[in-house]
Amino acid sequence: MYRELLRDARFYEFELKVDRDRLAEARAEGCASCGGVLHAADFPRKPRGGPVALGEDHDKRFSLCFAREGCRGRCTPPSLRFLGRRVYLGAIVVVVAAMRQGATPARMRRLRELLGVSRRTVERWRAWWRETFAESPFWRIVSAAFMPPVETRLLPASLLERFSGTTNPGSWGSCAFSARSPAARGSRSLAEGRRRSAEDAPRSTAGRSFTVRAPLMPGARCDE
Repeated sequence: MYRELLRDARFYEFELKVDRDRLAEARAEGCASCGGVLHAADFPRKPRGGPVALGEDHDKRFSLCFAREGCRGRCTPPSLRFLGRRVYLGAIVVVVAAMRQGATPARMRRLRELLGVSRRTVERWRAWWRETFAESPFWRIVSAAFMPPVETRLLPASLLERFSGTTNPGSWGSCAFSARSPAARGSRSLAEGRRRSAEDAPRSTAGRSFTVRAPLMPGARCDE
């Protein structure tokens, strides 16, 4: 079923709508420091793994910059489509890494034909979820909200189950869990006071924060 989901343009249009709504909310709030308006300052992206012929907006990581002179901050709302600065779309990273049986030879052949992804990349994703993400300060705080605890060794499948009620990663509900999750809404306590100049920069003005940068695995490239 994951193949049907990952080639379904409606799913990506849904993700785009969520990102647009978050962008509109951030723009409406304006700059908390100077009260100025926010202008569009999107980051160009070349995402891999999605169906062909998606619109131009699918190649943009929505972001805003402060218009008032002297206020040089940037507001980058959280995105449902992108997972950090990885080249592959976030849904791809979640669904593929959630396969319980792992990257078997037969499954890798299908994934390579469908997405062009290599075994090495898939194993890197799985390791990131179960090691780097699971040991991050963000997850240590958020995981306390789940009872019984989420099984770390089965991430991200074990987390998807809590939002979708199914172990099948190829459903709309399981892939869109992050639209309702604390990770998608951001964590004020973790991002507060932090500012980055790159694409992942959290919005952190007047005590308000909207993104938490996902940790990178040591030695891993940030484009996978």
